[in-house]
Amino acid sequence: MIDLNKMFKPKSVAVIGASNTPGKVGHIIVDNLINDGFKGTIYPVNPKGGEILGKKAYANIKDIPETVDLAIITIPSVFVNTVVKECGEIGVQNMVVITAGFKEVGEEGAKLEAELTALGKEYAINIIGPNSLGITDSHTPLNGSFSQMMPPEGNMAFISQSGAMMVAIIDWSVTSGIGFSKVISLGNKAGVSEIELLQYLAEDDETKVIICYLESISEDEDFIRTMRETAHKKPIIVLKSGSSSAGAEAASSHTGALAGSDLAFDTAFRQSGIIRVETMAELFDLGLAFSKAPLPKGDHVAIVTNAGGGGVVTVDAMEKTGLKLAQFDEETTAKLKKCVTEEGSAKNPIDVLGDAPVHRYKESLEIVLSQDNVDSLIVMVCPTASADPDGIANAILEERKEFDKPIIVVNMGGPSFEKANDILRENGVPTYVFPETAVKALQAMTRYAKLENRVYDDVIDNISDVDKDAVKAIFDKVKADGRDTLLGSEAYAVAEAYGISAAPIKLSTSAEEAAQLAEEMEFPVVLKIASDKILHKSDIGGVKVGINSAEEAKATFDEIIANAKAAHPDIVPDGVEVQKMMDSGEEVIVGMIRDEQFGPMIAFGMGGIYVNLIEDVSFNLAKGMSSQEIDEQISTTKVSELLAGYRGEAACDVEEVKEAIKRVARLTLDFPEISELDINPIFVYEEGSSALDIKIKL
Repeated sequence: MIDLNKMFKPKSVAVIGASNTPGKVGHIIVDNLINDGFKGTIYPVNPKGGEILGKKAYANIKDIPETVDLAIITIPSVFVNTVVKECGEIGVQNMVVITAGFKEVGEEGAKLEAELTALGKEYAINIIGPNSLGITDSHTPLNGSFSQMMPPEGNMAFISQSGAMMVAIIDWSVTSGIGFSKVISLGNKAGVSEIELLQYLAEDDETKVIICYLESISEDEDFIRTMRETAHKKPIIVLKSGSSSAGAEAASSHTGALAGSDLAFDTAFRQSGIIRVETMAELFDLGLAFSKAPLPKGDHVAIVTNAGGGGVVTVDAMEKTGLKLAQFDEETTAKLKKCVTEEGSAKNPIDVLGDAPVHRYKESLEIVLSQDNVDSLIVMVCPTASADPDGIANAILEERKEFDKPIIVVNMGGPSFEKANDILRENGVPTYVFPETAVKALQAMTRYAKLENRVYDDVIDNISDVDKDAVKAIFDKVKADGRDTLLGSEAYAVAEAYGISAAPIKLSTSAEEAAQLAEEMEFPVVLKIASDKILHKSDIGGVKVGINSAEEAKATFDEIIANAKAAHPDIVPDGVEVQKMMDSGEEVIVGMIRDEQFGPMIAFGMGGIYVNLIEDVSFNLAKGMSSQEIDEQISTTKVSELLAGYRGEAACDVEEVKEAIKRVARLTLDFPEISELDINPIFVYEEGSSALDIKIKL
């Protein structure tokens, strides 16, 4: 992990391209450093020297009497790399390149950026940018940006790949009651990436939660494992725009067709513990909750409201997110009945009625928060004529002192709640206008809190009883033949080499050989045309089932070859494959589609001919996949209920399914040339399983 302490806590800053001309970026940055209270030394750098905003200006960074902790560059792009080299030669280790005109403008800019990246590596300089709006640290304080204002001090860090988004959020934060520890404009990521910043911020005592707006994710050989360690320390909330290539281009397999265009990012974030959101509003709604409230210890929620309708809306939202209503025993219910009066409701949600004075809220909160089975509390206030928003806010703060539980407040109104919202947010209680927002924030906190108990084992790495040489030999032969798709018999041999249970299938090139193979397998068998060029084999009479004798096998061989020639006279088949006919079982699919950035994505779901119609499937990325994630992958599908034994039927061998998922993951990690893989169906029995149709594309 790189050391970025002096990037955000510098004792000296050089602004290269500083200017006396108001409105120029070099002028704004020097002005921001001075006026927003930077306590270190500021060195303006301008070839003309002189004085800038009362500070002595230096013609060259090499003229400065000390090696600065941080250099901020605002000069034209054609001069940037020369200056970076000069900085490197004198030992400057941290740099923010504000200047635009790099890869975002085309080929020439991309060359400049490649040089900039190389210089950063050569001189071990931490570079943020180029094309960055700068960085801020409200605790230092440091405003090394050309934003109009410094964001309020707080414990939320914000990383943005969009400069415009960054300045808009800083402007909005002044009136929102949200404070920031650090705000960082990533720019083009020629040096420091969001991954390195996340690792740094996860160790930062001034940061409690990290929120990000990202348009791309930097390459990392082990993204999931890296982010697991980071997200375990601090909640990371990401709004990711754009999409992955997985599934968008490769839809020739069932798995490819089932993979959505943005699925790889969803899967990578989920497996690494990162919380993904879909809107800017959600990004900050969740950030607010994490920055203010403690994490819940469980998923049982109590609701106190002065509006019955609001309580019902909250319960509906909770059901959709999986949060549970806390139940009260008789003693607690009796206490609440005395508190809320007859007309109210002592059941959860607790309705203290529209005329509720402050003391009724206070007493209800005390009773509810004292219950061990209440993990978190949503307090809702509607602006009735009797409501005292400020008084209720103070009552909430009083009761909160006694209990370390998250309290989320829904003040359903506008101007009448301004002061109450300020009081609560300033004292660590998040507030929202609508209950659905509060529930979504609380659900994210509850989900994140469960990360503590997750176990990440090396279940895929530990699979060693495989024959990689045998698979390599098969793939070499396929490539030598000029093919990209394996025959069924070849795919079976690959499965066999990796311990994936499958129905035996062998290639015959004559009627006599077909009969011999069928006898060796024991009848009944299935015969099917062997050709990677014939896609819909059944449609041309290329598949025959229930063959029960050697004579029938011979005749069927000839019939299938004749059917294939009639349908495709220009194709010479490789022969006819003979496969052992298996008893029917519960049908599942295990497949793989390879994402350009994150590698193999393993699919599991309901198999059979309706796989694409039903779309009962879930995905995990193979790299870093854990036993717990495989269990969850299976349990999130409807077919898991059939495997468990539906309506009195016998349960199936789920351990065999898990084994198939693990071994497909190992195979696709070992052989990056596999672009698609489908095993559909796999028959799962009470004991054991058997893969029937295996398709592998290179």
